[in-house]
Amino acid sequence: MQPKLIIHGGAGSSLKSKGGVEIIRRSLYSVIEEVYALLLAGATAAEAVVHGCQLLEDDPRFNAGTGSVLQSDGQIRMSASLMDGVCQRFSGVINVSRVQHPIGLAQNLQSSSDRVLSDYGAAELLRELQIPSYDALTELRLQEWLQERQDNFEKKMAGVVAEKELVESSNAGRGTIGVVALDTQGYLAVGTSTGGKGFERIGRVSDSAMPAGNYATADAAVSCTGIGEDIIDECLAARIVVRVTDGLALPEAMQRSFTEAYNHKRDLGAIAIDSTGAIAWGKTSEVLLAAYHTGEKVGDTLEWTGEELTSYC
Repeated sequence: MQPKLIIHGGAGSSLKSKGGVEIIRRSLYSVIEEVYALLLAGATAAEAVVHGCQLLEDDPRFNAGTGSVLQSDGQIRMSASLMDGVCQRFSGVINVSRVQHPIGLAQNLQSSSDRVLSDYGAAELLRELQIPSYDALTELRLQEWLQERQDNFEKKMAGVVAEKELVESSNAGRGTIGVVALDTQGYLAVGTSTGGKGFERIGRVSDSAMPAGNYATADAAVSCTGIGEDIIDECLAARIVVRVTDGLALPEAMQRSFTEAYNHKRDLGAIAIDSTGAIAWGKTSEVLLAAYHTGEKVGDTLEWTGEELTSYC
């Protein structure tokens, strides 16, 4: 089967300039090309998803892994999950610190009887695996937090893109990364990773380590981004997948789900692939930072700012 791939780097307000669009496009396309080559070489969907998430976690422009935002106490706490549609198995970590690739911990938990761990359990897993401690802090995220501390944390969240010149407002974005893949065997997988929304209350849990934000079966796979609480309230990823499993075509399932989210005044986005190879995306926010590979072309959603809620190819 022809592999399919779509990734995202968050959602929010419009990028400030054409130059900003090109900077983010280069980052996303670099990941798309490397991961798609793996799929063509026979990698499983889950392997490709993990590798893609790791590449995005290593890019300090995005709010996951290196470059994650700081919470209200000045600490970085990251969450990630992986779902393999072949066996319909979900695994993840919540509010983990001092690790380079949270998605790697989620992958390790796929074969565990305890598949979702919070901060203390994830820290113990890190020690068991003898994974070196890693500092994900960047200077820009530190300065962002220091400035917000001076303003008594008036903002609800940090910037989606870790370069101030790229967005109209450093408050205008929801930072998450995600990868959805269909491999040559027709199997689906999805992964999502985040540093949180920034400046949040200690212990707040993101949708990225829940089926609300990251879900897959043999029929469809969805990764979400946006305001986590809105995604959780809609149970967006699982809702879309269940609708496809129940017989709706992916574009129709996306349109129905995003119409509901829009009517509920949610702020979110999602990317998806189904078992036929259809690729779809949607947003209620102004911009969705996503790119895809159909096997014939590479495209993106960076300049998709129309009134429509969903699109597909």
